[in-house]
Amino acid sequence: MSLRLAARLALPCPSLVRSLVNRAAQRPVPPPRGSIQTPEDFLKAIGRSAETKFTPESWEQLWHTDGAQLRKAGLAVRDRRYILWSMEKFRQGQDPAEFAHPPKPAKKIRG
Repeated sequence: MSLRLAARLALPCPSLVRSLVNRAAQRPVPPPRGSIQTPEDFLKAIGRSAETKFTPESWEQLWHTDGAQLRKAGLAVRDRRYILWSMEKFRQGQDPAEFAHPPKPAKKIRG
């Protein structure tokens, strides 16, 4: 086998392997703090009626959830991105009252 052929065959493998790893399961689970003791409390605190769109059964399950699992649950792209972003902010120690914000209003087309 030539060196060029071996290099071509080796390139796709690492990227494929990385996509199969659930990185959310490897991240540390933050402890409940303040008024946020359950997954429902967290989803209510971040707003956008996230508690009605996604209902994890435990604190551990919430923090081991990734985008693919949220997609299977039927969440829209904006909702998935907002929930994952909020989870990361909470993991970094910020309070949801500081970072939660309402969604952007719909664009009005005039013409």
